[in-house]
Amino acid sequence: MTHAIRIGSGLGFYGDNWEPVAASIERGQVQFIASDHLAELTLAILQKDRQRDPALGYARDVVPMLLRLWPLMQTRGVRFVCNAGGLNPMGAAQAVRKALAAAGWHPRIAVVSGDDVLPLLQDPAGRYDHMMNGADVASVRERLVFGNAYLGAQPIVDALDQGADIVITGRVADAALFLGPLVHALGWKLADASTPEDFHRLAQGLTVGHLLECSGQGSGGNFGSQGSWQKIPDLAHIGYPIAEVWPDGTAYITKAPGTGGLVNFDTVRQQLLYEVHNPHAYFSPDVVLDMGQIQLHDEGQHRVRLTGAQGRAPTDQLKVVAGFKDGFKAEVSWGFSWPDAWDKVQAAESMIRSQLKERQMPFDELFVEYPGLNSAHGPLAPLPPAAELNERAEIWVRMVLRTPSKAVADGFGRLFPWMALSGPAYTCGFQGMNSASELLGIWPTLIPRHQVRARLEILEPNA
Repeated sequence: MTHAIRIGSGLGFYGDNWEPVAASIERGQVQFIASDHLAELTLAILQKDRQRDPALGYARDVVPMLLRLWPLMQTRGVRFVCNAGGLNPMGAAQAVRKALAAAGWHPRIAVVSGDDVLPLLQDPAGRYDHMMNGADVASVRERLVFGNAYLGAQPIVDALDQGADIVITGRVADAALFLGPLVHALGWKLADASTPEDFHRLAQGLTVGHLLECSGQGSGGNFGSQGSWQKIPDLAHIGYPIAEVWPDGTAYITKAPGTGGLVNFDTVRQQLLYEVHNPHAYFSPDVVLDMGQIQLHDEGQHRVRLTGAQGRAPTDQLKVVAGFKDGFKAEVSWGFSWPDAWDKVQAAESMIRSQLKERQMPFDELFVEYPGLNSAHGPLAPLPPAAELNERAEIWVRMVLRTPSKAVADGFGRLFPWMALSGPAYTCGFQGMNSASELLGIWPTLIPRHQVRARLEILEPNA
C-alpha cells in the first residue's frame, strides 16, 4: 500500500462543537472521523443520567451530531468512530439508529462494549488500589457505581474490518479511537505486533491520535503562548486538525482549507505535551510511546510533519476509571459593593460559618474562594492588603459545602437570603442557592488485561 489515509478530529469532549467536523468532511478529504466524547470525568455525568433513566448513560450529543454529519459522510464514504457510548454503548447505538432511520438513512453500526468491570471491582477478593495514593478499594467498594477499563484499538479494527460505517464504543482510550482506523486502513500489525518496526508504527499512530483527540486544541484553540495567542486567525470558524498518515507511519498534521485556527510547530507541540506525565513512557492499551525522538517539521501552510515516535509492547494491565458515591455538595456565590467590600464579604462569610455550627449542620469541607482575586491561580495569587480590597468596586465570594448529608446540602442555600436585608449593606445578589447535587468520587486503578474482554456487535441496517 502506497497511499496515505486522512483522518479528522471529531469532538474533544461531551458538548463540543461539530460544525468544524462538517468542514473537515466537506473540504478536508478525510476517510475517517474519530470523535472523543469522554473527558476524564464525563462518566460521572453519564452515571447521574443513568440514575435518572436506565436507558441513558451515553453522550446524547451523538444523536444530533450524526443527524448533521451522516448525510455529508454518506456521499463521501467517510466512516465514523466515537466513544459516545459511555456507560451504555448499545443504548447510544440504538438511539442513533432510530434517529437516522427516521430520516431515511440506514448505516451499518457497530457497538463495542466489554469495558464495564464493576463486578470485578466489587469482588471482595480483588485488590484494586488507588493509582495515586495506594488506598485500598475496600474503603469505597460498597459505594462504587461504575467501573470501566480503557479498551484499546483492536475491537475498532475488527468493527471496521466487518464493514461498519459508524462505530460506537464505551470507554476506549482516547488516542485508540484514531489508531483503530489507521491500523485497519494501512494494514499495520496490532494484536500480533512483535517487531520494533511494528511498535514504532503504532507509536506514530498513537501520537497522531493524541494530537487530534482534543478537537480545536490541536489547531490553535486554547493556545496559551503569551503574546502569540492573539495571532491565531478566526477562532470563531476554527478548523479541527486532520492527520495524513502514510503506511510507514510518517504523518502530516493539517486542517481543512478555508477554516480558522492555526497548525504550526508551536500549536502542535503544545498539544503533544498535553496531559503527558512522562514523555518517555506514555502508556496506552496498544503500545507504550516514547516521545523522546519525535521530530516536528513545520512545512508552512498549516502543515507539520511528524516522525520519530518510538514504541514498545504494552503492559499486561489496563487503566480503570471507577466512580463512587462521595456525599453531596452545594454552592452559593454572592457579592458586595464599595465601600468596605472586603470587610463585608468577611463578615458575611463569618455569619455563614456561625449558622452551620449553631444549626449543627455536619460537613466535610467548606471551600471558599474569591472570583476575580484568586479563583484562577489559588495560592499563586496572594490577596492584596485589606485596605486595598476595601476600595474595590465589588468583591464576590464563592462558598462550596461538601457534606455526607443530602439534607444539609439542600439546606445550605437557605442560610443566605435573609442577609439581603439583615446582613452587611449593598449586597450584589446571590447565585446558586438551589445548587445541591450528589458528588461522585473518581477511583483510578489498574486491572490485569486478561480479565477484560472487549465485545463487538454489528447492528445491521434496519431498512
